[in-house]
Amino acid sequence: MEVQRVLVVANDPLARAGLAALLGSVPSVTVAGQSSSDVDFAALLAAFQPDALLWDLGWSSDNQVAALTQFVAEHDLPVVALLDVESLAGMVRAAGIRGLLPRTSTAPQMAAALHAVVQGLLVFDAALLAAPSPAPVELDLVEPLSARELEVLRHLAEGLANKEIARIIGVSEHTAKFHVNAILGKLGAQSRTEAVVKATRAGLILL
Repeated sequence: MEVQRVLVVANDPLARAGLAALLGSVPSVTVAGQSSSDVDFAALLAAFQPDALLWDLGWSSDNQVAALTQFVAEHDLPVVALLDVESLAGMVRAAGIRGLLPRTSTAPQMAAALHAVVQGLLVFDAALLAAPSPAPVELDLVEPLSARELEVLRHLAEGLANKEIARIIGVSEHTAKFHVNAILGKLGAQSRTEAVVKATRAGLILL
């Protein structure tokens, strides 16, 4: 079996070290690096060149799910997430990950999942796959999003910059920025990532 390079992501330094040690015991996996989730992933991926990520969500705060959602939208790299809270499984699956395992998984189980997702397969623990997706959360919008804003929102979910959105929808970059700001205002979001997470939970877009 080809050796896979894996980037371990976890905000808890002890969790990172523990997972790196576990995977280090598996001959078919090389731990390329370790990181928290609040980093410049583009630079990190260029430096470590992993084949996949093992992302420990811990008790999975909204910020962690938002960071995971943004990563999946911006980078074409398979992710296996480790989750401790079954009730959040549906929300995490909606982020677009390719693998989801409980944090109690063994090193061989994690390694097998990582190899599978690199091959384009989906790997979900049966209990976590059975967990229902969260019901749409009703948003108290100041006013509904227009058709154009929904289109821009979908491009935001793909991780596109204002310049790229402007080119795709055929408007100026200034107009694209205006639409983005309008979306943030209507959703009550402080960032593009928060807007995508809120919109996804409300069922406005699907990832």
